[in-house]
Amino acid sequence: MKKTSTRLADGRELIYYDLKDDSLRDAVDRRPLERTVTTSEVRRDPLLGDSVAIASHRQGRTYHPPADECPLCPSQGDRLSEIPDSSYDVVVFENRFPSLAGDSGRCEVVCFTSDHNASFGDLTEEQARLVLDAWTDRTSELSHLPSVEQVFCFENRGAEIGVTLGHPHGQIYAYPFTTPRTALMLRQLAAHKDATGGENLFDAVLERELADERVILEGEHWVAFVPYAAHWPYEVHLYPKRRVPDLLGLDEEARTEFPKVYLELLRRFDRIFDGPGGGKDGAGEPPTPYIAAWHQAPFGQLEEFDGVNRDDFALHLELFTIRRTSGKLKFLAGSESGMNVFINDVPPERAAERLREVASS
Repeated sequence: MKKTSTRLADGRELIYYDLKDDSLRDAVDRRPLERTVTTSEVRRDPLLGDSVAIASHRQGRTYHPPADECPLCPSQGDRLSEIPDSSYDVVVFENRFPSLAGDSGRCEVVCFTSDHNASFGDLTEEQARLVLDAWTDRTSELSHLPSVEQVFCFENRGAEIGVTLGHPHGQIYAYPFTTPRTALMLRQLAAHKDATGGENLFDAVLERELADERVILEGEHWVAFVPYAAHWPYEVHLYPKRRVPDLLGLDEEARTEFPKVYLELLRRFDRIFDGPGGGKDGAGEPPTPYIAAWHQAPFGQLEEFDGVNRDDFALHLELFTIRRTSGKLKFLAGSESGMNVFINDVPPERAAERLREVASS
């Protein structure tokens, strides 16, 4: 992997990650951009104890541009984009309309490929490995910023999720706090450790899932399963079998196997709704919308979680879709949005069975 860092016309950082060491990246951003002005602010909710990012400048962000005006495609001739060069393998740059900025953290965009019509599942194993290396590098770099406590790499795919740019890409949020979902995990981790005299909760969950009927894929170093209490209609958790706190902790064997397992998982997601009334064999339903979210241990202090340290946390990826069946979405209504109590219409065992059925030939 070759890494080249440069600056866009408004001062934002852009980084090329290339498969070939002889790639030359000297293209200049020719757009007449002024310095980005953000109004990001983090406010703490005194009743719930969580944090809310207030970012009014995002109202003016790019919204569903036509394909020939996509800001994530390479620049070509007089058509200038966020990427100055005419081609790229993987690119990461500071978001022009960040939810978090300055002392409130940082937001970055990760472009997985220059092919506008592709998706992550279309990548080769070599390309997917490059994305993994980029995620790892950004996690390392962002963790050293004074304002950053947790790094979150994720992908939103599909208009149903709220994606406003069709180009295959993801994002990285570097939070100045430990996120509420991670805090919940850490509290459960601490309580379990105390109640069992030191047993690790992640290890116990993984051991139980490996012995159950909801395993989807299993390699030498990774395992994917539908969790016992899945919140979403089709939800899969992907764990390295050797517990590590973050992407930096993965060894070379796990990094090498990851692309094969993850690409197969994404491709199965695109086949869930194939058949009468949807998918490739039916009425032409769009590709499965999903969110893919990496959960990593915070880099800040964990004193509030008694007896827990970073190494107790288990890196894992959670992949889920909001589509519950062909043509129907799972909406977060009163119970979910009002009380955070999820109601799942698809039994996890049936979801796991379906994801095994759609294995590639």
